[in-house]
Amino acid sequence: MKKTDSERKSDVNVAGNEQFEIPEIIIPLSTDLNLKEDTFLINNLELLGKIWGFLKYHHPEIASGKYDWDNELFQFMPEYLKIKEIGQRDETLLNWIEKYGEISPCATCRETSAQAYLKPDFLWVEKGQMSIDLKKKIMEIYRNRYQGPGSHYIRMVRQIGNPEFLNEKSYPSTFLNTSCRLLALFRYWNIVQYFYPYKYLTEKNWDEVLKIYIPSFILSKTELDYQLSVLQLTSEINDTHAAHLQGAMKVDSLRGDMQAPFRVQFIENKLVVTYYYDSELKGMAGLEVGDFITHVNGKKIEYIIDSIKSYYPASNEEVRKMNLANDLVRSNSNTIHIDYNSSGIKKQKELTLYNRNSLDMRDKLDFFAGKKTSYDSILIENDSSFIGYITLKTIREHEIENIKKAFNHSKGIIIDIRNYPSTFVPFLLGTYFVSKDVPFAKFTLGEINNPGEFNFIPMENKIPKSKEPYKGILVVIVNEKTISQAEYTAMAFRAGDNTVILGSQTAGADGNVSYINLPGGLQTMFSGIGVYYPDGGETQRIGIVPDIKVKPTIKGIREGRDELLEKAIEIIKNDSKWNEIKRRQSKPMFFL
Repeated sequence: MKKTDSERKSDVNVAGNEQFEIPEIIIPLSTDLNLKEDTFLINNLELLGKIWGFLKYHHPEIASGKYDWDNELFQFMPEYLKIKEIGQRDETLLNWIEKYGEISPCATCRETSAQAYLKPDFLWVEKGQMSIDLKKKIMEIYRNRYQGPGSHYIRMVRQIGNPEFLNEKSYPSTFLNTSCRLLALFRYWNIVQYFYPYKYLTEKNWDEVLKIYIPSFILSKTELDYQLSVLQLTSEINDTHAAHLQGAMKVDSLRGDMQAPFRVQFIENKLVVTYYYDSELKGMAGLEVGDFITHVNGKKIEYIIDSIKSYYPASNEEVRKMNLANDLVRSNSNTIHIDYNSSGIKKQKELTLYNRNSLDMRDKLDFFAGKKTSYDSILIENDSSFIGYITLKTIREHEIENIKKAFNHSKGIIIDIRNYPSTFVPFLLGTYFVSKDVPFAKFTLGEINNPGEFNFIPMENKIPKSKEPYKGILVVIVNEKTISQAEYTAMAFRAGDNTVILGSQTAGADGNVSYINLPGGLQTMFSGIGVYYPDGGETQRIGIVPDIKVKPTIKGIREGRDELLEKAIEIIKNDSKWNEIKRRQSKPMFFL
């Protein structure tokens, strides 16, 4: 068929040994979005995206992989975009659906369990402005939906249960193609719609998100525009696991190759210098540890944060600020102009930046930096007892029995999870702190045969009792760096007989991750299973709420102190303080 410039300009994409054409389409959407035609077009594309995704996971002929469903969308859109009125639209959609064959009655399709934690959401059908016949067709397909061990597009990871998304092409060469950009939006929205266990926790109503993002995906003019749109879209699920968008090289280039010679962190709501990557650079920079920056290139830090925070996916604001902090002193220029406060004195400086590859940007605020083991003893002055300290950052399985022997007679143990554990220890080490079997978590899993349904699995996760449980105090330190497996581990330790959690709000992203490939060679991820306390209490977005809330202070940073570690030691040393904590822990919602 002869192609017109407006409808059929194509890219040739290569996926493995397969070559196929991806039609480029011109969508007449105005930039101000105020025209009646704009509203009609956006509404039509929203409905197309929802029906396309519904069919992908429900229609027996499509979910089984008999059709290249991406390509079916590409071929259908030129005709669909010619539609001028709603009746014509609904008839066109019905004809499109019927093209894929009659739906046979399904003998194994069950109704959604009344006890389901989350149920499939079809409000978009029930309340949607579409014909009765189209609604009936959608629900007919749902009642007779695909049933099988796994569809062409998804399976659940064995022995874990998080979704694995299959046969999703990345189309690395077609980032400027409008068809592929819309495909990216449709694919991501529907994956979240049917397989994200925390969809109900998003700040925006997920049903509305697809419509909101159609303009930005259509109007993206460059690869950078597209990658920024994807970042904003993934931010809408409020999941710290989505923080890193792999393949977004244009975004990384925009943020800059040059970096301040020091790390900054938000402390007491100030952007504070916490340490230098190389102490030899301090003299030229001139800022002291504990100084805080108020402006960069004449703009207030608060203003900059407001302008960029939507590009930093996060479960909560604490972890968002942690993730963006050092990008505030990053640039493509060799210098940035900063206003800062040094011991109460306001100063300005043209700060020299350094190539990021030349800086050792690893975290240096580590009690155990450079030590050969993950554990050590802290002596208590004027006392014959001692405190054990363990960092999970470097812990190894073979050390656990040694730790138990070394710390069996200690007054208390501190476990530091301001990091990501190097070994999975909830059961290996967690059992040391319980005198009876204790449930500490339960999970929800999605259903391939009824997309959108999530149920608690029957078996709770339990810490098995120890033959010789630890008798002392356990203090677990957490903060915004505590994410995913680290949060799950903190939940396990919380089940201990004499445990207190100390620190600040964690990342709020628990559950094994699932990866999503998107056009343009991008890959993102989200929390793939729901993780809850045994009573159903939330962990997502909230994180592990500490019993004792302690945060670093600017004064403590200036003095080179680890205030959270100091507080943990104080609790173990002071018997009266520990007794007060135990008394308060027996009451609901204990905080100190």
